[in-house]
Amino acid sequence: MTAPTAPAAPPELIVGAQRITHQLPGIDPFIFGVYHQDSYPAGNGQLGPDAALLQGREIGMDFSRQDGWSMYHGDSVPGFPAHPHRGFETVTIVRQGLVDHADSLGATARYGEGDVQWLTTGSGVQHGEMFPLVHQDQANTLDLFQLWLNLPAKRKMAPPDFTMFWASDIPHFVQTDAQGRQVDVEVIAGDYQPLPNVDGANGADAAPPPTVRALRPPADSWASEPGADVAIWIVRLPAGARLTLPPASAQARRALYLTTGRSLAVGGVGFDQPVMVEVRPDQPAPLHNPGADPIEVLVLQGRPIAEPVAARGPFVMNSEAELVQAIRDYQRTEFGGWPWPTAAHTHGVSGRFAQHPDGRIERPSDAATATPGVGAAG
Repeated sequence: MTAPTAPAAPPELIVGAQRITHQLPGIDPFIFGVYHQDSYPAGNGQLGPDAALLQGREIGMDFSRQDGWSMYHGDSVPGFPAHPHRGFETVTIVRQGLVDHADSLGATARYGEGDVQWLTTGSGVQHGEMFPLVHQDQANTLDLFQLWLNLPAKRKMAPPDFTMFWASDIPHFVQTDAQGRQVDVEVIAGDYQPLPNVDGANGADAAPPPTVRALRPPADSWASEPGADVAIWIVRLPAGARLTLPPASAQARRALYLTTGRSLAVGGVGFDQPVMVEVRPDQPAPLHNPGADPIEVLVLQGRPIAEPVAARGPFVMNSEAELVQAIRDYQRTEFGGWPWPTAAHTHGVSGRFAQHPDGRIERPSDAATATPGVGAAG
C-alpha cells in the first residue's frame, strides 16, 4: 500500500484493507471469489494449445501459470471439467475470452466477451467450465471473475438453474467529468443511483442523474430478497478520474477490489494493486485514480445473510450434517448424472448461446452463429 494522500478519508470510511492474490476474500453474503487472467496462445484447431506447450505441466492439476497461463483441471482444453456444487450461486463475469458450460440438467452454453452467467446451484448440479481457444491466428486471452454468492438456508435446496446476462443487455452508468474523462460503471447487480454534482461534472444545483436499473437476478438468489442490498459493479476510471459511490444501507457490507491497474485512492487514502478495501456502506465513497493508467474496481456489496456457514470443497451448507448429506446425495444420484460424451464438453464452432434445461435456446443480439476456423471438439 502507498502512504495516505490528502485529503484524509472521511471518518471511519475505511473499515480495513488487505493484499490479495487471484483469490478474492469474501464478505457475507459473498463467500469468496477468484480472478483468472490467462494469456493463452493461439489454438490448435481443437480448442486447446499445441501439445508441445504442455511440456512441464502437471496435466489435470496445472495451476502453474507457466508462460502466463494454466490448464487447471483440463487435459487438452483448459478449464474445469464436470464437478458438483450445492447450496450457493456462482456469478461468472467473463470480461475477455469464452467459457463453454455444460451441466447435469442437460443445459449448455457458450458465453464470454463481457457476458455474465448467474448459476443457482441450489439442491445440486454438476457443471463443467472449459476455456476454448477459438482463435488459431492470435492469442486467446481469458479474463474473468467468478464470485460465490451464498444462499440463505431457506433457498439452499432451490431447483438449480442459470440466468444469462448478455454483454449487450448489461446496463452502464457513463459520465464525463469536468476534465472530459469518461467514467463507466457496469451495473451487473443492484441498482446504481448516481450522486448529484459528481466531482464537478454537473452544476451545483443539478438533480441526481436517473437511477440505472440492474437486470433482474434469479428468483431464489439472496440478491432478490427485499432489503438484501446486493450489488456487483465494475467501476472503470481512466487516469486522473474520480467517482463517488453512492451510500447504501448501514446493515450492508461493501468491499472494493483493485485487480486491474496500478493504484486507487479511497477517500484520499492510496492503495496499490492488488488490494481489497472494505468501506462503510452508508457513506459516499470517493474514488480517484491517481496514476497514469486506467484502473478497474470490482465493487461487492450486500446485507449479510448472517447464518452459519459450513463449506467443504464444492458444497456450502449451514451445518456439518448437511455437508455429509450433500456428499451422500451426490454419490447416490450424481445430481442427475452426466449426459455429455466427455467431462470436458465443449461446443466446437458454436457462437455464443445458452440452452436451458427446458430446451429453450437464447442468443445475444450481437452473437455470431459460429466462430470461423475452429474445429469441432469435445
